[in-house]
Amino acid sequence: MTVRIGLIGKTNTGKTTFFNAATLQYAEVSSYPFTTKQPNYGTTYAITPCVCREFNVKDNPRNSLCIEGYRHIPVELIDLPGLIKGAWAGKGLGNQFLSVASQADALIHVIDASGSVDEEGRITKMGVGNPLADFYDIQEELVMWLMRLIDRQEDKILRNVKSGKELAEAIADVLHGIKITTSHVNTALKSTGLQDKDFGDWTMLEDKKFAEKLLEVSKPMIVLANKMDLETASSNFETLRESLTSYMVIPASAEAELALKRAVQKGFIKYIPGQEEFDILNPEQLTEEQRKALEFIESRVLGEYMRTGVQFAINVAVFKLLGMGVVYPVSDAAKLSDKSGNVLPDAYLMPPNSTVRDLARSIHSELEKGLLYAVDVRSGLRLPGDYRVKDRDVLSIVSAMRRAG
Repeated sequence: MTVRIGLIGKTNTGKTTFFNAATLQYAEVSSYPFTTKQPNYGTTYAITPCVCREFNVKDNPRNSLCIEGYRHIPVELIDLPGLIKGAWAGKGLGNQFLSVASQADALIHVIDASGSVDEEGRITKMGVGNPLADFYDIQEELVMWLMRLIDRQEDKILRNVKSGKELAEAIADVLHGIKITTSHVNTALKSTGLQDKDFGDWTMLEDKKFAEKLLEVSKPMIVLANKMDLETASSNFETLRESLTSYMVIPASAEAELALKRAVQKGFIKYIPGQEEFDILNPEQLTEEQRKALEFIESRVLGEYMRTGVQFAINVAVFKLLGMGVVYPVSDAAKLSDKSGNVLPDAYLMPPNSTVRDLARSIHSELEKGLLYAVDVRSGLRLPGDYRVKDRDVLSIVSAMRRAG
C-alpha cells in the first residue's frame, strides 16, 4: 500500500520548508500567507535498519533504497495549503485543504514553536504568537469539518440504519471516500458511549465528541514543534509538550535539515537523514558564511536536540502512529533473491495485523488468487495464508500462479 502523510498547520509555520527538506523539491516558500495555493505532492522515505546486515549480503533493491545498511522505503508526502479560523466553512483555502487532508493516512501538524506567527498566519515579532492556541485553532477546524460532513449525510445514515445496517457500517459507508473504515467508527462509538444511542437523537455536543474521537482514530497525528533553532522556541516547546499529553510532540528545525540536504547535494558534507551528526568533506571549499551556518546547525540544533526532527517525524508517523512493519518478499529463499537474481529486492510497508494473503495482494492480485503458503526464510517453516506477518519478516510466497519476485 502507498502510505500518505499530510502536512497541516497554519500558514508560515514552515510546512513547505519541511516538505522541501523531506523530499528535496523546490516548492515555493515565502512570508506571505497562503503561498501554498495548491497541494504539493512528493516522495520522502521511511528509514529502518535493513535485514541485509543480519544476513550479511549485499542487496540491490528495486522498490526502495539501501544506504549503508538502512532501507529507505518510499512514502507520499502532501504539503497542504495553510489553514485559518473558519476554514471548515470555506474561509481562505479551507475546502481545498480539507478535501486533500482527508486522503492522508496520518497527519503531521507543523507548529511555529518560536511564536513568530499571529492568529491569521502572518509573520509577527518572534515570541508574540501563541503556538498552543495555533494547535487548538487547527484542531477545531478539523473537527468542525468532519462534523459538517457527517451532518450533511444524516438522512442517508438514518436510511441505512432503518434498512438493517449497523450504525458503524452506516456511518462508514458515507465516509469511505476519506479513508474512514467501519473499524474506525466502531472505536469512536465505543469510546464516546454512543454505540447504543439512536443516531437521530444525538445532541450537538455528542456530535462534536464523536467527531473528535473519529478524527483521532482515523487520522492519527503528531505535533511538530518547528523552528527550534530560534531563541523563543524552547519555552514554547515545553508548554506544547506539557499541554498536549495525548500527542507526540517532536522538536524540529526544517530549515536546518534543508540546509544539510543542500550541502550534501553540493558535496560539502556526508549526512544521512535522521543521523545525529554530519562530516565535512571539503572544508576548504566552504565560504565563511557556509562554515558558520554548519557550525550553528551542529551546536544549536544537533547539539541541543540530537537531530533536525524531519526524518524522525516521518519515521514516527509511519512506524509508531500507523504501526507499519517492513516485510521482504523473495522468490528464492536460499539466495534471498527474485527471479532476476536481485538480492532482497523489495521492502513492503504492511499495516498492523496484515497477513501473508495481504502481502501477496500487495505484490500482485494474481499471486493472491493462487496463494498456497509462504516460507519463512529464517526458519524454513511453511506459513498459512492467514499468518500475521511481522516486522523484518523475509518470506517466499508460493502460489499456484507464480512465486513472489
